[in-house]
Amino acid sequence: FEDSFNQLSSKTASQLKGKLSVVFQGEDGVDAGGLTREWYTIIAREIFNPNYALFIPAATHNVFQPNPNSFVNSETHLQYFRFVGRVVGKAIYDGHLMDARFTRSFYQHILGKELSYKDIEAVDPEYYKNLEWMLSNSIDGVLDLTFSTEIEHFGETRIIDLKEGGRDVPVTDANKKEYVKLVAQMKMTKAIEEQTSSFLEGFYEVLDKNLISMFDASELELLISGLNEIDVSDLRSNTEYFGYSSNSVQIQWFWRALNSFDNDMTARLVQFVTGTAKVPLEGFSALEGMNGPQKFNIHKAPKNDRLLPSAHTWYVRCYLGTFLISHSVASEVGVASLAHSFLPVVLFPNPGFFSFNQLDLPEYSTYGVLKDRLVLALKEGSEGFGFA
Repeated sequence: FEDSFNQLSSKTASQLKGKLSVVFQGEDGVDAGGLTREWYTIIAREIFNPNYALFIPAATHNVFQPNPNSFVNSETHLQYFRFVGRVVGKAIYDGHLMDARFTRSFYQHILGKELSYKDIEAVDPEYYKNLEWMLSNSIDGVLDLTFSTEIEHFGETRIIDLKEGGRDVPVTDANKKEYVKLVAQMKMTKAIEEQTSSFLEGFYEVLDKNLISMFDASELELLISGLNEIDVSDLRSNTEYFGYSSNSVQIQWFWRALNSFDNDMTARLVQFVTGTAKVPLEGFSALEGMNGPQKFNIHKAPKNDRLLPSAHTWYVRCYLGTFLISHSVASEVGVASLAHSFLPVVLFPNPGFFSFNQLDLPEYSTYGVLKDRLVLALKEGSEGFGFA
């Protein structure tokens, strides 16, 4: 890593676009492409080496985001981020794939697109759950919050205003959407602003920003890391059902639709449900959740042809009477979550449960409706800091 950093840091932008020839010290060999591929593999591993403290794993441990405290390990940490940006950009430019998976919010930064507060789910699912609860419940007289947030810095707690004089501005039902927007921006943008800027400086030395901005986050991930060949039969044999059975007509329609998709659309589905298009080397039987293996699972959602299928890497769902209450479905169905941190406890007649790798599939009336709504859900992206 250090040798490569020293070699590439001295190169100009135009030199970076030239042919890369790799020689490993102490080893004989002519680079006909194999050594370059090996170098990208090694560099990708070192980029996420915790000893460099450049990136930290997100909730599912399959994707990474910049470490807001990257300065703890080296005074040159921002130069390292510029180097990493150059390497990732060079890999795309030369058509080499890297085993480097980032959070959706970081892909959005690379693309220059505005983030939604919902993008924070892959970064901090517990905090996302809190925000969803705030938006879906009255907080007046319940939560004592201001337009500020606390950060830890070498054991010292600091209060950061989300806007001018924010620590003196209470959060109410009237302004909670603004609070959610600002606190999400702080976590996903401002907290890693220097690291992201340095990465992008190196990245766009190699690639044209206008060309890259034509892609969406899913396409950029595939551009960097490649397209996994998705084995639909392996996925099907490692899927669990809740509310449905393998013989349910909607489940039969679902697999029929999936078998009609090309590999790109299938990869979008895997990313939609699990948070990444990357499939474990052992196949879908090795999908991971928060506390270990967690299979791909499909849950029955309300019968409503207007609803889109929805997915979360982690959330709480509860049942109240005969109605499903889940913050993954449309706002007209309702939202609920269990308590965490500053939130009050919310109790329901039947217990909820946590789940990763979960798809909520409404009980559609026809195959055509199911396929259309599934395709729309996979293609639809968040635009700005939106609210349902």
